[in-house]
Formats: sequence, structure tokens, C-alpha cells
Amino acid sequence: MLSPEPALAEQAKTWKFLELWIDPVLFPPKVLMLIGDKDGTCRIFSPSADYKLVVSHSSYDTATEWLLEDEYERIQGQLLAEDVL
Repeated sequence: MLSPEPALAEQAKTWKFLELWIDPVLFPPKVLMLIGDKDGTCRIFSPSADYKLVVSHSSYDTATEWLLEDEYERIQGQLLAEDVL
């Protein structure tokens, strides 16, 4: 499997930040990536499913509400796109 790192660097041109969210009930924990774009939209990807798009939301608030409904917890911190470039 190819590393997603080059793709992330390319997508850094459109995204603003990336957060990791986990489902702490499962072991090992299920991990999802929330990517906030510069236009305010947010996409959620599953690293365990070859970074497949799970869902897209029009705002950060609706994306986090969706994650919190499913009892995901945010890992502290964000990776900023400007740090990848």
C-alpha cells in the first residue's frame, strides 16, 4: 500500500487543519480523521479503510456534532496545513 503522505501534502493546498478522533470504547480504538477545508467545509476519512471518505459536512460544528453523537473523542491538537507545506 502506498503511503498517503504525498496525497496529504497535495491536499494541503485546500485544507486548513486535520484532527484525529477516536472511539475509545473499542480496542484497538477506531480512528477517524477530520479535515477542515479553507472554505469551511469538513470531511471525515477512515484511515483503516484506505482513507475512504466517510461523510462530508458544511461546517466544523456539524462535523463535530456527528462525531460526538457516535461518541468519538478528539485527540488534543491539530495538524495545520501550513506545517505540511
